[in-house]
Amino acid sequence: MSKGPISNFIVEHYKHFNAAALVDAAVGYELQLDQGHKMMITLAGAMSTAELGKSLAEMIRQDKVHIITCTGANLEEDVFNLVAHNHYKRISNYRDLSPEEEQHLLDQHFNRVTDTCIPEMEAMRRIEEHLIKVWKSANSTGARYFPHEYFYKILLDRSLKESYQIDPKDSWLLAAAEKNLPIIVPGWEDSTCGNFFASHCIEEGWSPQTVKGGIEYMMFLAKWYEENAEDKGIGFFQIGGGIAGDFPICVVPMLHQDLQKEHVPMWSYFCQISDSTTSYGSYSGAVPNEKITWGKLSVETPKFIIESDATIVAPLIFAYILSW
Repeated sequence: MSKGPISNFIVEHYKHFNAAALVDAAVGYELQLDQGHKMMITLAGAMSTAELGKSLAEMIRQDKVHIITCTGANLEEDVFNLVAHNHYKRISNYRDLSPEEEQHLLDQHFNRVTDTCIPEMEAMRRIEEHLIKVWKSANSTGARYFPHEYFYKILLDRSLKESYQIDPKDSWLLAAAEKNLPIIVPGWEDSTCGNFFASHCIEEGWSPQTVKGGIEYMMFLAKWYEENAEDKGIGFFQIGGGIAGDFPICVVPMLHQDLQKEHVPMWSYFCQISDSTTSYGSYSGAVPNEKITWGKLSVETPKFIIESDATIVAPLIFAYILSW
């Protein structure tokens, strides 16, 4: 497939340093797909609030990504944006805000993520209403689902459709739901909707077991990896660091070292976008070679690290892979 103007621009102008690493990583990602490897993308930070769905959703629709690991915040914030985008507030001078101005935002029920304020009532509480219905139904029957499966339910039953405030093609979670894409959400409890669920367990006596947790996610991922890696391995495209990256990459050493499944291939590709610097014990800033010592990557694994802002880099890489 011939490349479009964005792809041609970065190939022509991104020749050195982090720019060159961006192109190398994009070419490597595309080569993985051409060779029949599947790809995992991990989302840390606030990539959903950064509206990464404008490119990631199309990556999902075109089968350029086969499994996603994300924080609970990225899972929910894509849907918040879907139903409440018109009520968001952008503050370009966020660095200059005083503590009193921050308190004023809170008093107006705005929660700030860098330059973007998420409206509590229009976004969070609106989604809570729909989640309560599916949580309550499952709790009453003893059914249990993963966090992302509850979001899939409220998206696929179209009960939110009249509330959409962006073009639904720009919602990556809606695209994933329509594909029934596997999603891993470690530490989901550390999210707004996780807090909602905990409060209902406290107030209404719901069973916490109604929502499956991290150990079950790891068990699911181990089975999925073994079934889908074949003899090739899976590629790993990491945006940011933290639990979204560290949790899923550990499945390979677990399969090898704890389950003694030596036939399972290593991760076949690794790329990380991060502006975190290497420091004492930092996972986000660790260079890829450190992962060799943990059995996560092999000496031969193609490794790329792009030390830059993921909100700039990831859409450009996706644009290259999509031939935009």
